[in-house]
Amino acid sequence: MRIAVLHGSTREEGNTEALTEIVLDGLERTDIYLRGKRIKPIHDQRHEEGGFDPVDDDYDGIVQEVLAHDILVFTTPVYWYGPSGILKNFIDRWSQSLRDTRYNFKEAMAKKEAYVIVVGGDNPRIKALPLIQMLKYTFDFVGMPLEGYVIGKASRPGDIKGDSRAIAEAQWLNRELKKKAGC
Repeated sequence: MRIAVLHGSTREEGNTEALTEIVLDGLERTDIYLRGKRIKPIHDQRHEEGGFDPVDDDYDGIVQEVLAHDILVFTTPVYWYGPSGILKNFIDRWSQSLRDTRYNFKEAMAKKEAYVIVVGGDNPRIKALPLIQMLKYTFDFVGMPLEGYVIGKASRPGDIKGDSRAIAEAQWLNRELKKKAGC
């Protein structure tokens, strides 16, 4: 079982990363920090003759890394009731991958499992639900099951330490992932 973590936070060592560390403690994984990657917004060419033009950025390399893993963990702070822009740009580009003749993106993604870790400051257990639902619908489209998620409440740096519920849920998910990994 190979785990890839798609870190959608723009802040290093923020609350989202702290909660993610609890979920993945003791598990081998590949960390992909989207904030350090250059992912251009999608130029929608789905209906143009010839399809999508090649894009000179880091997206293709990230997709190749994603396709080499079995479990994908998407992490993001809640930004205006949705994911961070860098995570959304990455997901928007899936439209391009769906038409890429080098692989069957949809079939490959359907063989993976998804987990989501989000942190927000303003009643996130309610206000982050549209974000979770958006990601679930996205994952459903490519046939990838959303196996679980953890929502944390934090705003200022370090606040996540005070969310005992999120920490307990993160620890529970850690145990479940360790069972899958045979740890």
